[in-house]
Formats: sequence, structure tokens, C-alpha cells
Amino acid sequence: MPVFRLHRIKDNPREHFRWSAHAAGTTLAKPRDYEPGEEFTAASSYALWETLRGTPAALQLGDILEGPDGGLRIYKYVGFEEAQWQVPAVLAGPLPEAAAAAAAAI
Repeated sequence: MPVFRLHRIKDNPREHFRWSAHAAGTTLAKPRDYEPGEEFTAASSYALWETLRGTPAALQLGDILEGPDGGLRIYKYVGFEEAQWQVPAVLAGPLPEAAAAAAAAI
């Protein structure tokens, strides 16, 4: 049976997520807004949701399940939808003069 890792959204970002408009498609999630949680064994994300429902560990809006393949599913009002970790953009191109000078001094 597959193992799912739970990522719990922190309280402040949860309130923002809860009141934001629903957007279809892949949700970009910031890793800093989540705390890694427990691992659970279940047949699917919905089976895990059903198992945890009504317990203190129940899934809450904005929580993310990481599947055995590394895929992320975020829990929304409409069910589970695809999610990805948002990674900061890396600027390509030459370094500014001050950074180049500092790198050369090392």
C-alpha cells in the first residue's frame, strides 16, 4: 500500500488560503508555509482523507499530501488538486560588478 507524507500548512498562510478565490490548475505552494508531518499508509489520497476524518489528525484546507512518486496533492474545498513547490527564480547572466569582485577575491 502507498505511503503518503503529510505537509501541514501553518496557521497564518492557512487563513489566506482559506479566503482566497478558488483557482483551477496546479497550485504553487511555498515550502516555508508548511511543516512536514507524519507519514500514513493508504490506498489513495481520498482513502487517507476518509481514514483521518473526524480525528484530531484530520486534513484541513491547504494541507498537502506527498505521494509515493513524489507528486503533491493539495486539499481544497473541491477535493484534492495537483500542487508543486514554488522554487525561487535563479537569475541567469553575468554577475554584477560588486559580486564578481567579491567572488574573485575569494
